[in-house]
Amino acid sequence: MRALILSDIHGNLEALTAVLAAAGDYDQLWNLGDVVGYGASPNQVIDVIGPLADLNVRGNHDRVCCGQASALGFNPVARAAALWTLKELTPAHIVWLSEMPQGPIAPHQQGSATPLQGVNVTCVHGSPLNEDQYILSMRDAWAPLQQMAADITFFGHTHVQGGFSRNGTQWKEIRPAFHSRKGPESWTMAMPPGTHHLVNPGSVGQPRDNDWRAAFAVYESGNQNGESGGEPGAGEVTYHRVPYDLTMSQGKILMAGLPERLAVRLREGR
Repeated sequence: MRALILSDIHGNLEALTAVLAAAGDYDQLWNLGDVVGYGASPNQVIDVIGPLADLNVRGNHDRVCCGQASALGFNPVARAAALWTLKELTPAHIVWLSEMPQGPIAPHQQGSATPLQGVNVTCVHGSPLNEDQYILSMRDAWAPLQQMAADITFFGHTHVQGGFSRNGTQWKEIRPAFHSRKGPESWTMAMPPGTHHLVNPGSVGQPRDNDWRAAFAVYESGNQNGESGGEPGAGEVTYHRVPYDLTMSQGKILMAGLPERLAVRLREGR
């Protein structure tokens, strides 16, 4: 089973379009939340991701931008963008956002009501322990890796591609080894049976790891019922970065009257 994992699209249609074009074939699409906020194309992004996603998890910006939560906890730039987005969204898109469920959520087999065979996976926005918690360091990851029920948890929220893993008493921070910030790149990590992982695909629409390119990940569950050889539950995740039409995305932000900082930071990747 091959799953395309997206997070933190943040209303950036140009980045989402580039990611979908680069992703190739997949069996399921898992959306880890924050579909809107910051970017200038919230309705258009929902129109694209809505029919494609097999799993959606709500993010904090999704809650605020559809009016489910207050924007007072956001910084002034994020608050201005959230209030603009709430006014810009159509009623149907507000309903779609309001119906997004809270994580953790276990993906299911295509066309089935049962979890993926031989693979213990969940999807969240922030942390499996708290949907609004940021996992930025090994200190943040320690409790989730110890307490989460799944072997693999896919999370977003931080806009930083990578993750954390535990293999018995060995703990490791994961950062993809990319060499360029111009064209497309990918980096693959094996996830053997018996290990536990927190995997962040990075942000599609607003990366904050000093790389402006759109980020996403592809998870391959490897062996289900002996299909691909090896031990049950084995798999791998491939992290991807792809360039997109940055100028178009920035121009839309400025033309919409959103804070200039939101356009500037796309180029900076932070």
